[in-house]
Amino acid sequence: MAGRAAADGTTQCPACRAPILRQLVGHRAALTVTADLRPLTPAEQAAARTPNRLIWCLVQRPHTPPRLRWIDRWHPADCPHPHVTEHHCPGPRRPADTLF
Repeated sequence: MAGRAAADGTTQCPACRAPILRQLVGHRAALTVTADLRPLTPAEQAAARTPNRLIWCLVQRPHTPPRLRWIDRWHPADCPHPHVTEHHCPGPRRPADTLF
């Protein structure tokens, strides 16, 4: 069901149905982040990063839900976790059988 979070905190975008994770990131003055769950390559990260679109480290462990972490200058270059970006919804997909 769109909009309803699973036990691990993941859900789908109600408009485009992309898998997303919505979470508060940070301990003080936390940001509400809606991130795509598709991992990015380093080249895709460089293309997607803008001042208003950040890249996040998606930490996934066996017995805890996925957790987004800041990528800052102290973040290890050889990080084993996937990196994801903030979700920018392209809007609802048009049905294939419509004329316009």
